[in-house]
Amino acid sequence: MKWVTRKRANVDRIACPWLIRRFVDRDAEFLFVEADEVMAVAEREGAIPFDVKGVELGHVDGRCSFESIMLKYGLDDPALVRLARIVHGADISTDRGIVPEAAGLYAVAHGFALIHGEDDSQKLKLETPVYDALYRWCAAEVQG
Repeated sequence: MKWVTRKRANVDRIACPWLIRRFVDRDAEFLFVEADEVMAVAEREGAIPFDVKGVELGHVDGRCSFESIMLKYGLDDPALVRLARIVHGADISTDRGIVPEAAGLYAVAHGFALIHGEDDSQKLKLETPVYDALYRWCAAEVQG
């Protein structure tokens, strides 16, 4: 399946593809386009839009897109729930202090964005192991 979102990905637009590939659609293909082109590309390519204003898999009712994807696909793994709080805090500046790890993820994600600019595919490739590691850490934390 194809998925589409805005270019110049940062926290949520990198975390969401990680979540989708790991738990929703292993063979997902991601398209990063200008914000005003997302819906047209979604229609033309038969892609699912995410992290764009006005879509189900976006910021809705105080959730970040990562949390909206978890809700839509019934992902309730306790480690993912913990990771979602970190992503939420890193993505939503007013909630940065929700958990201490959020500030660290924010810094790491913005560092990748500064290094790789508009190369969203490269950011996704390089940051995937960061999310794998965070997920494993969350799993260990919730297991006690």
